[in-house]
Amino acid sequence: MSMMKKIEIDGKAVAFKASAAIPRIYRIKFQRDIYKDLSVLEKSIGDGDPEKSSLDLFSLEMFENIAYVMAKHANPSIPDNPEEWLDEFNTFSIYQVLPKLIELWGMNIRTDVEAKKNFMQQTVK
Repeated sequence: MSMMKKIEIDGKAVAFKASAAIPRIYRIKFQRDIYKDLSVLEKSIGDGDPEKSSLDLFSLEMFENIAYVMAKHANPSIPDNPEEWLDEFNTFSIYQVLPKLIELWGMNIRTDVEAKKNFMQQTVK
């Protein structure tokens, strides 16, 4: 089961999708672990105050890659690389978008856990 969410970026409603395929897609495309990267980003962004965050350029690139993979998963017609996709926007605030992507990912994980729990209960009966 996958979760979808539209997030406004630069005045455009952009669809993002989270599913069990995302960690694999991210790992194949960027040779990185999305769970670790999201955890680092969540800690780095703090309470969303740019003055208090510890985001660096590498963190920004991780965020852009995660956003790109989730957007491409929702809409396969977007460009085949993050640079071309990001070029569609004038501004892209990590402080506004990242918390919403983390929330979407969290909803996806909860849904997967609930589905597995319900499946296990049905097979035990």
